[in-house]
Amino acid sequence: MPLHQRRNLKNLATYIVGGFTLVFFLLWLLGGSSSTSPTTIVKRIPPGTPEVVIVTPIDPGMSSSQKEKIMENRNDYASRHGYATFFPNTTDYDLMPDVPRSWSTVPALRHAMTNYPHSSWLWLLSSTALIMNPRESLQTKVLDPRVLETKMIIDKPVVPPDSVIKTFSHLRGERVDFILTQDREGLAGSSFFVRTGDWAKFFLDAWFDPLYRSYNFQKSEEHALEHIVQWHGTVLAKLALVPQRLVNGYMLGAGATGNEGAYQEGDFVANFHGCAKDSTRDCEAEMGPLMSRWREMRDHERR
Repeated sequence: MPLHQRRNLKNLATYIVGGFTLVFFLLWLLGGSSSTSPTTIVKRIPPGTPEVVIVTPIDPGMSSSQKEKIMENRNDYASRHGYATFFPNTTDYDLMPDVPRSWSTVPALRHAMTNYPHSSWLWLLSSTALIMNPRESLQTKVLDPRVLETKMIIDKPVVPPDSVIKTFSHLRGERVDFILTQDREGLAGSSFFVRTGDWAKFFLDAWFDPLYRSYNFQKSEEHALEHIVQWHGTVLAKLALVPQRLVNGYMLGAGATGNEGAYQEGDFVANFHGCAKDSTRDCEAEMGPLMSRWREMRDHERR
């Protein structure tokens, strides 16, 4: 065979191998941590490992009394269902100069994955939110794949009202690694779930990219998240949107998606969204009455 033909065949073989490698990598990445491939290595999970870790970053400027209330609320719920809690300070992480502290959400989740390497899910819940209906577990609420499939909002613009990028219409619950809600302004980053594993590491690292942190997004990490979800197929392919009130009901006037997103008595979570960023508002004062009601319900159950 002539020399030039051998070179052409060699080059063709290189392209073929490279193509197969790329396809295999994409399939593995899209499969994420929920892959059930026969070649998947089954990791031994130590007894007593919490299935869910509730992550609530705390601003050091928060009053000690308010911090105690938030931790009390999370710890009570976690103890009922065998979950763990994690309360990092927003100042624990190097965010680059002049970057808003709200970006600490992302490394806080990475930190939680390191501390709880065998847990299945992370629940990021803002310090402006209270768990008001603690009897129901997260599995029966949203994390069980069969339950999730009945709650997912399919074929809907990712960023309301008219994004051309829409949620997948044929996504199965067991393939979902990222669960969150929308408010009337966009994706609601104050209460969401991330399944731990290789995909979560990729996602959090992409979200925390210095380029995004240095870019002057109007809503910082939340607008960066909207950009990633819309323009990175490997993220959109793992995303499930659920109704806002399911895990992130806003108090009236806080940006709820109309009555559909506004907290109602008996809902799972009440979020005083925006109170920590508005100098005219006082989170502790606003949350006080509902916190007192939650304590009364808890104490009544203990009798």
